[in-house]
Amino acid sequence: MNKSELVDAVARTTGLSKADVDRTIKGTIYNVSAALSRGEKVTFVGFGTFERRQRKARMGVNPQNPTEKIKIPAKKRPAFSPGSELKVACETGRVPKLTLMPVAKKTSWKEKSRKHGKKRSR
Repeated sequence: MNKSELVDAVARTTGLSKADVDRTIKGTIYNVSAALSRGEKVTFVGFGTFERRQRKARMGVNPQNPTEKIKIPAKKRPAFSPGSELKVACETGRVPKLTLMPVAKKTSWKEKSRKHGKKRSR
């Protein structure tokens, strides 16, 4: 599944517009990336944890010249640890239960003032 397929699937599941889902996914990816760049962990309970891990420097082999050894520097890399619900879903092939709260209808300031009996002065 690529990003556009994910946007379509989430829009169908939630009843939200594709534009809203696309902005939400972009915002989520941005904020997860920003947190990882600061060295923070990001946990989605049941799904998993994203974190930044330090890889040690090590010796490797040049693939173009297998007899030549090269030094691979230490790096910081993103890592993902799956949560319990994701592990169960992968092992059993069963999709976890989805519970969604109803989306509140957005009201304009005019509708809000009518509900509260306020009149707009001109």
